[in-house]
Formats: sequence, structure tokens, C-alpha cells
Amino acid sequence: MRSSNPVFSRRGFSRDNGYAGFNTAPQAGGPAVGGNPYAQGAGNPYATNPYAPADAQLGAPPQAPAPTNVMTMDDVVARTAMTLGTVVLTAILSWVLLPVDPANIGKSYGIAIGAALVAMVLALVQSFKRKPSPALILAYAAFEGVFLGVISSAVSTYIADGVVAQAVLGTMAVFGGVLFAYKMGWIRVTRRFYGFVMAAAMGFLLLMAVNLLFAVFGGGDGLGFRSGGLGILFGVIGIILGACFLALDFKQVEDGVNYGAPREESWLAAFGLTLTLVWIYLEMLRLLSILQGDD
Repeated sequence: MRSSNPVFSRRGFSRDNGYAGFNTAPQAGGPAVGGNPYAQGAGNPYATNPYAPADAQLGAPPQAPAPTNVMTMDDVVARTAMTLGTVVLTAILSWVLLPVDPANIGKSYGIAIGAALVAMVLALVQSFKRKPSPALILAYAAFEGVFLGVISSAVSTYIADGVVAQAVLGTMAVFGGVLFAYKMGWIRVTRRFYGFVMAAAMGFLLLMAVNLLFAVFGGGDGLGFRSGGLGILFGVIGIILGACFLALDFKQVEDGVNYGAPREESWLAAFGLTLTLVWIYLEMLRLLSILQGDD
């Protein structure tokens, strides 16, 4: 199972053939084509049914039964709203209840780091589970919100008061822009696109990890990838990567709906979209912080 998220691995809708159904058409009631794990198999559904309609028994083309308990776009929207709503709610609560003034900054940062580690563990556990767990996904969202709330409060307090609102608006703009471009067909998600994005993300994360190690053991900003001109460049690259992962997420959702994925898979779609939006927000916040600091 391959990942379409820059931070954590998670299952795609096509489990048997790489990423979900690139350039394949859904086959209702037909054999699995292009790695569709939800196709129901070929053959007459009335072949062994003694209660089948007379025309079906006489060899007339059968009518495929109406699918039930399958994922719809409404399911994805509802689950995503719940997951993002949890992130926003806990972020607001942590902003209010965990002030980053000099008297409490150490405690607040400690809680934020702990919440981030818990969120990472929960996300990894969900990524390796065979089935989505709504409780696990919402718990991840809650702890992620605590981390984001403290970090956002610190940036707003020590860098610029309006930078958090700008980062939120920027994240929404990226989401809306990518969705519009995807629906218009300007972004075509193919295997080549997927491979390029994943390779770029792996390189990006590797450079960030090396920079962090240099910062920890050498002090300062490590190799300078998080500040100054290089920081701005890598911030833009991070946002572009996040936009590419949004396109992959949209492709997964579209394939899941078209192929009749189980309704529970909508939780995975919400989980993936939340991970990607958190990535974009953090990169946007860091980029705007660097730009504000240079003013």
C-alpha cells in the first residue's frame, strides 16, 4: 500500500495494483479492471437465484443491484468536516488555555511537543491498520490541533499578529485552487505524476531531516533551509508539494467514489486530506513567518 501523503504512509483505494486506478474506467458489476478492489466479478447475478425475474432466467441482460453501503462524496465531506473541525476546536482551546507568555512558555512548548509526538504515533498506527478507525483518526486530529494551537499562538505572539490568519487563508486558497484545477482537468494525476511527487517529497523530507540534525548538533539553523533566502525557497517548494499531494488525495477520493469503495473508506479520505492540509498550513505559516521577520 503506497502513500499519497508527504508525512505518513496510508492505504490507497487500490490495494492490489499500486495507486488507485490511474487511467482506468470503473466497471460496474464487471471484473476487476486496473486494480479495482471493489469490482464485484463477472457473470450473471441471477444465475443461481431461484427467485430471479423471468426475463433474467430467459437470458435477458440482468440489472445490476443497487449498491449499498458505499462511499459517496457526501460521506467524504462530512468525515473531513468532522476531522478538520476537531483540529480547529482543539487548536483554539490550546491557544486559549496554553499561553506562550514568558511565564508559561516552557510548559506550553512541552505540551505541544508531546501532543505532536502522540499525533504522529496515532497517525502511523492508523496508516498500518487494515481498516480505518474513526476514534483513532479523531484522536489524531485532537492532538494535532493542540500542537498547531500552541505553535500558532507562539508565531502570533513573537513574530506577527496577523500571520496565522494569513496562513489559514493561504491554505484555503491552495485547497480551492487545486480543487478547481483538478476539476477543470488542468491537473492530470498519472503514475508518472505520482512517482515524481513521491520522489520529490522523499528528497524534501530527507533534506529537512539532515537540516534538523545539523541544527541539533551544530546549533543555529543547521544548513539554513529554514530561514533566510533558502528558507523562503524551501517554504515555496513545501507548499507546492502539498498542492501536489492534494491532487493525489482528490484522485483517491474520486476513484473511491467511482469504484464503490466501502463507506468506511471515507474516514481514510478525511484522514489523508487532513494530513495534507496540516502540512500546507505549517509550510505556509513558516514561509510567512520568514517573510514577516525579514520586514
